[in-house]
Amino acid sequence: MNRTNAPRPPARRAKPAAGARRLAVLVATRKGAWLFRSDAKRKAWATDGPHFLGHTISHMVLDPRDGRTLLAAVKTGHLGPTIFRSADFGRHWKEAQQPPAFANLPGLPARSVDHTFWLTPGHASERDTWYAGTSPQGLFRSEDGGVTWAPLPSVNDDPTFRGWMGTVQDGTPDGPKLHSITVDPRDPSHLLFAMSGGGVHESRDAGRSWRTLIEGLQVVQGFDPANVSFHDPHCVRVCATRPDRLYQQNHCGIYRLDGWGGEGALTWERIGRKMPKRVGDIGFPMVLHPRDPDTAWVFPMDGQTVWPRTSPDGRPSAYVTRNAGRTWRRLDVGLPEAQAWWTVKRQAMTVDAQPEPALYLGTTSGELWIGRDGGERWSTLARHLPEIYAVEVAELA
Repeated sequence: MNRTNAPRPPARRAKPAAGARRLAVLVATRKGAWLFRSDAKRKAWATDGPHFLGHTISHMVLDPRDGRTLLAAVKTGHLGPTIFRSADFGRHWKEAQQPPAFANLPGLPARSVDHTFWLTPGHASERDTWYAGTSPQGLFRSEDGGVTWAPLPSVNDDPTFRGWMGTVQDGTPDGPKLHSITVDPRDPSHLLFAMSGGGVHESRDAGRSWRTLIEGLQVVQGFDPANVSFHDPHCVRVCATRPDRLYQQNHCGIYRLDGWGGEGALTWERIGRKMPKRVGDIGFPMVLHPRDPDTAWVFPMDGQTVWPRTSPDGRPSAYVTRNAGRTWRRLDVGLPEAQAWWTVKRQAMTVDAQPEPALYLGTTSGELWIGRDGGERWSTLARHLPEIYAVEVAELA
């Protein structure tokens, strides 16, 4: 039962008003991808899909530099792991000529890409640059708009990094992965990524060298926090209007780091301790306000010892802080009150940049939700989709 009546299904052919700012919600699932479009009022939504029906889509991202180019990380039954590109917002797709693939070098165990997990457009000044993170952990860059991809040997082939990555038998249930690839909006050479497991890492020279950022982060009880391989960041985000501030949803809590890009040692502060104790601060997604660096949202999951990966007590809810983590508030109006055991994966929650932002989240049970007024009022945009892996929102050109 919901706190509000379930909305009617969205109109499939609704068209935005002429001249209005258009939004697109990109939904990647276990069995294909869908696009939802609307105007700035976000009342009527046009549905486009499925794309790649039956194939696993880990991530689909619109290039903000032109507002029409899409990249999709696809794992197909016959082509294996690859990346598809569309220059016309999904009307036509072309497979990458050279998808991400590891180099096999003497002295290092051979590895193969199981799937591309994360896609990030490059800096606004680097028109055709993209980054990709894979499972098992690997970092790749394209400089031709996603047509060809080259590995970054400073990560993929470095013996120290390889030790932190562990083996394909270690890590998360669906495989270890490199994610949260971040490009500093102030400097295209300032990069960050995270590994599950394997910690958080920063480069100031476009990926030629790296330093590790794990100071202040906890690990599972009984393990050594000085060992980078035991660190499991779930999602790391940078503030758009205050790029020296990072937030992180971790296997062991919610954290904030101020001073990213500074010369001295950097320490993460655990800000999730103010979450309700019965809920805890364990989860996967981390979402930041497009303009207010003190506002962030999370979606907790049951973090007890057996890790059921469900909503706590079957009562899903987002939580918001508007003071950089000093206090948190529950946002559940419209969400199920009981017996809802789904949860939200690390890429499956996002926020738009409208004057009054709306949140979007996709569930493991295939529902797409919108949280209007910053998550104050929730309703469904779509139901009965396959398990949702990632949700992104963007403005169309």
